[in-house]
Amino acid sequence: MSTGIIFAIIAMVSWGFGDFLIQRSLRKIGDWETLFLITFFGALVLLPFAWKDIGTLIQDMGPGFIILIAGGIILLVAALLEFEALKRGKISVIEPAWSLEIPTAGILAFIVLGETLTFHQTALIALLIVGLFLISFRGQAFSKSFLLEKGVSLAIVAAIVMGSANFFVGWGARETSPIAVNFAVSFIGALGSGIFLAIKGKFFGSFRHLVESPRVMIPMIALDNIAWVAFSYGMVLAPIGITVALSESYILIAVLLGFVIAKERLERHQYLGLGLAILSAIVLATIS
Repeated sequence: MSTGIIFAIIAMVSWGFGDFLIQRSLRKIGDWETLFLITFFGALVLLPFAWKDIGTLIQDMGPGFIILIAGGIILLVAALLEFEALKRGKISVIEPAWSLEIPTAGILAFIVLGETLTFHQTALIALLIVGLFLISFRGQAFSKSFLLEKGVSLAIVAAIVMGSANFFVGWGARETSPIAVNFAVSFIGALGSGIFLAIKGKFFGSFRHLVESPRVMIPMIALDNIAWVAFSYGMVLAPIGITVALSESYILIAVLLGFVIAKERLERHQYLGLGLAILSAIVLATIS
């Protein structure tokens, strides 16, 4: 359990810094190119380590193979939905809805795998979700029109799909291995985004962007893939609900980076959410 918590924290830190770079990449080269570079090099690096497991899974064509394929497809769809939500709406409005990923993964773990959490763990995860929501909501005041904002409905759907993808990654890691599930997910993501870019005539342009901006692209690719591998190991060693809750707290780091580096101004409710989320995450990790 304690080792799983450590992996979840590694995922949280890696995603926190990685998403900071992903945002810069999205603004520079776009969604599909960013997704392709991350998944292509993720699959390429993991291939030698996953080769034996993937070969065995293909030969057996058992439940593990089906889970990996399903997880990869769901994650690809979830990523595209989240990108589209960001295109339609403001990030300050979209991000709060993504806290729904945590209960979605936890509920699926309870239904499918029979995982249960203690009352204290459940209460702390609930407080963590509230804290993350408060941090993510960057408006000066809560408005009744929040749910009517552009992209919010799509963001809610994206969060549910991404929460399901997180569960499938954890389930696949337990049925096969963390390396195998990450290779499968990256391969499917690279295949789907690569085909799209080839149709649009932008396939080779992605590699040109990598050469032109290595200081942003290389750390981004490395950190995001490290996060997913650590996330998978965390879900093998600790309950999925706890691992997802802690790793999704990467938004704490993203907000702090924006506050320190970009000199972003935080509202009162964001300071409250920051304190609540940090305290909940620390206590949750400690008691678990």
